[in-house]
Order: sequence, then C-alpha cells, then structure tokens
Amino acid sequence: MKTVDVTLYELTDTGYKDKTNRPIMKETPVTVSDCLYAPVSTEDVVNTLNLTGKKAVYQLAIPKGDTHNWKDARVEFLGEKWRTIGIPEEGIEGNIPLKWNRKIKVEVYE
Repeated sequence: MKTVDVTLYELTDTGYKDKTNRPIMKETPVTVSDCLYAPVSTEDVVNTLNLTGKKAVYQLAIPKGDTHNWKDARVEFLGEKWRTIGIPEEGIEGNIPLKWNRKIKVEVYE
C-alpha cells in the first residue's frame, strides 16, 4: 500500500476575541504522514449528502496514535484542497490489526 502525506490545517485559539466576543482562531499547518485515501462509494455520497448537505469525494484513513483535531478541518493532499466532513469514525485501536484506526470523509474545498 502506498500512503500519502496530508497537510492538516488545525485550528488553534489565539487567545483573542473579535467584536462579537467569539474566539479568533488561527490555522496551523501540520503534516500527517502515512494516511490512506480511497474514493467513497455511491451510497456514501448519497447518505452524506442527505445527512450533511455536503458531497463526500474521498475517505481518509488516519494512522493510529494521531491526536490532531480533524473535525471540519481544511486538508491538502493529491495537490488539491479539501474539507473534512464532521468528526472521524474511530475503531478500538487494539482490535484493528493494521496501522489505521480512524477514517473521515472529505469534500472538495474551493
């Protein structure tokens, strides 16, 4: 299997607030190695579109031990920009024999 490096733009709180008292967030790029990607099935496209209104294109497999926040984050791989949909699905690390125990769907980000 060939893995890819994914650039995850993780949101971090700057400690400042805007005029409406909401926290000002900063995107910090982080490279996550050893990720896998695969196209989502037609059924997953339809289900995700019906549930979230977003069109899933790929599904990323995230390596075990990764502690980054993938929820609704901007990512880059294959020379394209994407946005994750929701939060990752996670399996019990000890029950999964391979290197990946979480997966998340992504949509095109323009």
